[in-house]
Amino acid sequence: MQHFASDNYAGICPEALDALLAANVGHAPAYGDDDWTRQVSDRLRELFATDCDVYFAFNGTAANSLALASLCQSYHSVICHEVAHVETDECGGPEFFSNGSKLLPARGSNGKLTPDAIREVISRRSDIHYPKPRVVTLTQATEVGTVYQRDEVAAIADLAHEHGLRVHMDGARFANAVAALGVAPSEITWRAGVDVLCFGGTKMGLPVGEAVVFFDRSLSEDFAWRCKQAGQLASKMRFLAAPWLGILEGGAWLRHAGHANAMARRLAHGITAIGGVERLFPVEANSVFVLLPEQAQAALRARGWRFYTFIGAGGVRFMCAWDTTPESVDALLADLRSALS
Repeated sequence: MQHFASDNYAGICPEALDALLAANVGHAPAYGDDDWTRQVSDRLRELFATDCDVYFAFNGTAANSLALASLCQSYHSVICHEVAHVETDECGGPEFFSNGSKLLPARGSNGKLTPDAIREVISRRSDIHYPKPRVVTLTQATEVGTVYQRDEVAAIADLAHEHGLRVHMDGARFANAVAALGVAPSEITWRAGVDVLCFGGTKMGLPVGEAVVFFDRSLSEDFAWRCKQAGQLASKMRFLAAPWLGILEGGAWLRHAGHANAMARRLAHGITAIGGVERLFPVEANSVFVLLPEQAQAALRARGWRFYTFIGAGGVRFMCAWDTTPESVDALLADLRSALS
């Protein structure tokens, strides 16, 4: 049975698994001094069409926390959306690894920050008793499944840079955003003003691993030491890197993301056809948020379905993954129809 609680529930996609198994033949140098890590770094530079610095971490919390820490001193602050993952679900990781830089949440409809919301936080105070804003962090796709358009990213980055702030992008579902927008990855990152991207691999079908991509290479000074100190330097780095090679070389990363998005649209259309269920946010990536009566939630869980109710701004979240099948979507819709009748 497939579930809709999280795209983390899905297994390893075949392209990543094949590449992982291929890397398991013979010996190779440790700590990233191997051919797979070099090849993946070069592929990512090709993908983004720029000479960026690339590092690998085991998970998104470490990637975000270490990237933000590299942009901040302990007396700085990071402006984020109030439902951003760094604010709600990382157990204080960004503050911990930056030795105390403060997160400053801001509001915005559909999970998005706006230049006006950021400007309000920047101008709130400038005295020495207040943590000095230093970074704006965007989540792409957002925690509620919406997607920043290229112009939205650029407007935020322009404002941030005008005020001397850096721009970090939490891209746990960056692939889904690229697939939804149909643009080159560079267009919604460095060409739009993003300084650092945490490119999510796990939710794309990798067994483990995220890439931290510094488009401004001056910001990555000593980042390798930061990763080592935080326990994020893999001794057998080829096993983090090789699965990336599997999904990048043939474009599987984008195909799988597009499929997950399509399954979310299928689910959303089916829910609309059922009627009587309120959708909370536009369905732009691979998640669907709805308001469901408690009895309907209980009925679905009694039939074995798993889903979250604490993500984003409330309601029930159904998340589609690279391997979600139309049959699974239709089975969920049939049980949902029955639960609401």
